[in-house]
Amino acid sequence: MSAKKIMIIDNEEGLCRMMEAVLMDDGHAVRSFTNPLEAVEVFRPGIWDLVISDIKMPGIDGLEVLQRIKVVETDIPVIIITAFATVEMSIQALRKGAYDMLTKPFEPDELLFRVRNALSHNELQNENKHLREELAGKFNFGNIIGASMALQKLLEKVEKVAIRDTSVLITGESGTGKELIAQAIHYNSPRKEKPFIAINCGAIPDSVLESELFGHKKGSFTGADSDKEGLLKAADGGTLFLDEIGNLPLNVQKTLLRFLQEQEFRRIGDTQSTQVDVRLISATNADLTNDVEKGAFREDLFYRLNVINLHLPPLRERRTDIPLLAAHFIDLQNKKFNTSIKGLSAEAQRAASEYSWPGNIRQLKNVIEACLTIETKEQIDLTTLAQFIETEDKQSEEDDYNQALGRFEIDYLRQLLRSVDGNIEEAAQKAGMNMATIYRKLKKYGLRKEDVLD
Repeated sequence: MSAKKIMIIDNEEGLCRMMEAVLMDDGHAVRSFTNPLEAVEVFRPGIWDLVISDIKMPGIDGLEVLQRIKVVETDIPVIIITAFATVEMSIQALRKGAYDMLTKPFEPDELLFRVRNALSHNELQNENKHLREELAGKFNFGNIIGASMALQKLLEKVEKVAIRDTSVLITGESGTGKELIAQAIHYNSPRKEKPFIAINCGAIPDSVLESELFGHKKGSFTGADSDKEGLLKAADGGTLFLDEIGNLPLNVQKTLLRFLQEQEFRRIGDTQSTQVDVRLISATNADLTNDVEKGAFREDLFYRLNVINLHLPPLRERRTDIPLLAAHFIDLQNKKFNTSIKGLSAEAQRAASEYSWPGNIRQLKNVIEACLTIETKEQIDLTTLAQFIETEDKQSEEDDYNQALGRFEIDYLRQLLRSVDGNIEEAAQKAGMNMATIYRKLKKYGLRKEDVLD
């Protein structure tokens, strides 16, 4: 994810500094305000990507800040921080447009997790607005790169499934291209002239997911100031793709099951049913059969979704496709930036083909983009590639060094924290690091301040 512009509003200066350190260490541009009125006055549409605001502040509280910001820019995600969260307060904030709630005290990793989810959701919403325009009439199986037997067998099945209007469950590890397969099904089906709408069920809070999918009536809950059509209605005649379907809460699973059985649903607060004609394609990187056994996923819904199962093999099981994919991504980057990198060197291609690619195609794409950014030769060589993945030679050379470095850092952290009585902020200043780096290293080595000070 590229660097984003984040506004922090909190009257506690220490907390502002901690959040600044964590988010700037993650590559973002951050500005903090301890005066909420000043922050609201400075806020302008199109400048900020995310706002994080405390709820209890002098002058105006976080809910008022939220309302004023949403008047200026409706779609910007806002995370509300509170030290005394209640169900009523959470509902009130979410109904007023907050993306998420974060309860004090929180760890840096939790802050990063919530921020990344909010930013990913915002990017997803923006992409969905243009998805149909960009893909309709243009998508074909040629967009799916690869010649391995595993991929060809899958595409043969996809071609047959596309023309048959039935539910499809796509399974596979993260980064294997599940949404690309869903698009292939839609744009090669009789529904190709109608909308293809995608939603990541894991990127939207449970409390608002039902409204996103099914819509709501005006006045059905606090903050429902107007009628809202959900994504099912928006996809009428076309295809709705539910990514990470395993994250659906049980109450939403029940409503979705009713829709699959009867092709109708009720918006929140509505007494009348809405009928739509929508094909449902879902995807997961989890084991839904295990979730069914644990009671976390409805068995009847699982069988409704899993009429046809398409499993995407991980990239390590289709190694012959790695050079083809790499060449494809190099070509895309050359066209985008008017460069002329000719491909991977023989050594780099061999290393890429032998690497396990735990992040699959998405990781390969990102690595190629990174290599092209710094490569100065005609080809991406092994030295460049080894900066972004563990090659066999690099791994063997670095093992001893990493072990020695780890021992040194553990000893250094212990001495550093003892010298400042465990004060993280003082430790960061003394070491010339930011607080986020200190927290991350403590977690990396499993160190706790209590143990260090014993």
